[in-house]
Amino acid sequence: MPFDSDDQTHGDYPMDSTVHLSFRYSEQDYVRAMRAHLRSRLRLKIDIVVIVLAAALGFYEWRSLDSAWWGISLVTVSAVFALILAVAFGIVPGMAFRGEPKFRDEYSLTFSGEGIHFQTAHINSHLEWSMYGRALIDAYSFVLYHGSRSFTVIPKRAFETPVQLANFERLISEKIPKISRRDV
Repeated sequence: MPFDSDDQTHGDYPMDSTVHLSFRYSEQDYVRAMRAHLRSRLRLKIDIVVIVLAAALGFYEWRSLDSAWWGISLVTVSAVFALILAVAFGIVPGMAFRGEPKFRDEYSLTFSGEGIHFQTAHINSHLEWSMYGRALIDAYSFVLYHGSRSFTVIPKRAFETPVQLANFERLISEKIPKISRRDV
């Protein structure tokens, strides 16, 4: 149920259920959002602990003459997994941003109770809220998921006022069924 801007206020500002944003993505916006996405999908702390423990055990076994091959194998597997994490977090997000021409467009988005109007130089469409099944909120952005790995990034820097940001948060909490917060 949308709020009537005549009935609801936030401090001295009226609350309007429509939020208009205009922005151009920066590489940092996308990289931060992609890293937040990866952190939400992986158990990064556990992965790092397992890599370190396997490497330590591998070095110990490597020094043992009876099981040097086992130690070398553990160290190699640990190094490969560490490299995969480093590439996933350090290289892939920036490459994905630079390789996608749509991220260079100016975005004009209007969010309302009825849906989302999405406009760029190449796109002019109306999206239903039901398209988004979950959202991730971190310190820098809103990541709105459509499908298991596809998402739309809304940078928090695109909001002109704290009231506009609060209105958007209220709107997504009404329209998106599952929201995870990682901004604390």
